[in-house]
Amino acid sequence: MQKALVRGLTAAVMSMAAATTTAAQDAEDWDLLVRPEEQLTVAYTQFDNGLLLAARCQRGVYQVMVGGLPAAPAAKDLHKSNRVLIIGIGDKDAAEQRFMLGADPSVAFSELPAPLARQMREGGTMTITVPGGAEDGRNLRYLVELPASNSAIDQSLAGCDRPLVDPRDQQLDDLEDDGLPINLVWKQVPRPEYPQGRTYTAGFAVVTCLSQADGRLEDCVVETEFPVNGGFGTAAMRGTRKGRLENRGGGDGPVPSRLIVYRVTYSMTDPEFSTGSRIRRNDE
Repeated sequence: MQKALVRGLTAAVMSMAAATTTAAQDAEDWDLLVRPEEQLTVAYTQFDNGLLLAARCQRGVYQVMVGGLPAAPAAKDLHKSNRVLIIGIGDKDAAEQRFMLGADPSVAFSELPAPLARQMREGGTMTITVPGGAEDGRNLRYLVELPASNSAIDQSLAGCDRPLVDPRDQQLDDLEDDGLPINLVWKQVPRPEYPQGRTYTAGFAVVTCLSQADGRLEDCVVETEFPVNGGFGTAAMRGTRKGRLENRGGGDGPVPSRLIVYRVTYSMTDPEFSTGSRIRRNDE
C-alpha cells in the first residue's frame, strides 16, 4: 500500500478503499488517511456504485480525484488529454468541469481541485454526468448522497495551505473555455520552459492568477500539477511572468482585475507515446 501511494496518483485512488485510517473520524465524515512521513493527507469516500472520490495533498500539491468511471477513450498522450464531467452538488446547478487523465483511464482528476473540494465539503446530493459514458454512447449519470466533511476535507486543504473559503471561486463561472473572462484576451501568451534537471517526460500544471490594470498577472496560485514532484507547477508560475492580457478588441483602457485560469501541458519532443517515466541523470 505504501509503495502504491508513493508510486502515483492512480495507485493512490484505487488503494484508498482498502486503507486503514490513521485518524479517528465521525461516522458521517469522509475517511482520512494521514502519512506524515510522506507529507500525505487524503480524504476519501466510496459508494456502492463503484464511484470513489478523494481529495489529496502530497508534498504541497493538491488534487481531487474521481475513480470508478467508465474508461476514457484511448489517447496517444494521456498528459494532454482531458475529459469533461458535468457536476452538481447540493443546490448548485450542474456545470461542466474539466478533468485530466492519468495512466488509468477510469480515473480523472480535477483541473481546479481546491474549489471542487470546497463544494464537496458541504455535502448534499451530488450528480456526476459522464458525456457518452454509457455502453450505447448515451450519457452516464451517477447520483450519490455526498456526506458532509467537517474535518477530513478540511485537513486535506490545510495540508496544502488552501483556504476553506476563497472569494476567487465566485469568478470561476465567468470564465470561457480558454480560461479567460469574455472581456479579456491574451496580448502575450505565457511560454513556460520545460523544468530543468531531474524531471519527467510529460506533465501538466494549472495556475490561477488575477489580472492587473497593465495586463500583468499577479497573485498566482498553482491549483494542481502532475506528477507531484516534476517541477511543472513552478515552471508554469515562472511562465506567467511573461504573460500579458488586454481588453478584447485591443482597447487602451486599464485591464479590469479578473480571475484567469492558465493551463499548460509539457511533453518531451518525442513522437512516441510517453508514459511519464522518470529521466535520471547518469550520476543517480
